[in-house]
Amino acid sequence: MIQRFQDQNHRLSHFQDHVDVVCPGCGKKATATADHEKKEARINCLHCGYSKITGTAIEVLGMRGHLKVAANAYFDAELWYTAPFKNEAFVAFNRQHLDYLEAYISAMLREHKDRTHFTLLEKLPRFYHEAKNRDTLLKLIARLKNKK
Repeated sequence: MIQRFQDQNHRLSHFQDHVDVVCPGCGKKATATADHEKKEARINCLHCGYSKITGTAIEVLGMRGHLKVAANAYFDAELWYTAPFKNEAFVAFNRQHLDYLEAYISAMLREHKDRTHFTLLEKLPRFYHEAKNRDTLLKLIARLKNKK
């Protein structure tokens, strides 16, 4: 049976408010979250107790405002689910994002409906789409899922 993937038209922002990161305190997996309504971001580590809260205001080109960026950006925290792939970097914001990418990469039949040219899959680097990379990427994803 052919594995089928039906694009849910998620944008990258769908995965950016709850991000798994490397804890600045102990180097283990921590979580960064952004609540744009409250205009605050938090980072918490269950391993060492590291915790920090900051506002979501960011200054860009001398202008200050509340931008919706990935939660890890407010703390300059490294993503937990990242690994080198050839001359590129494979990245996922959280386990849900990693699972979504895995479903896409592993599928032999990829269905897309009502694309808007702004979906996550349309913005991925070419290597995510190429069948020749499928097995290597799936092994990389399995390794990331088992990362401790």
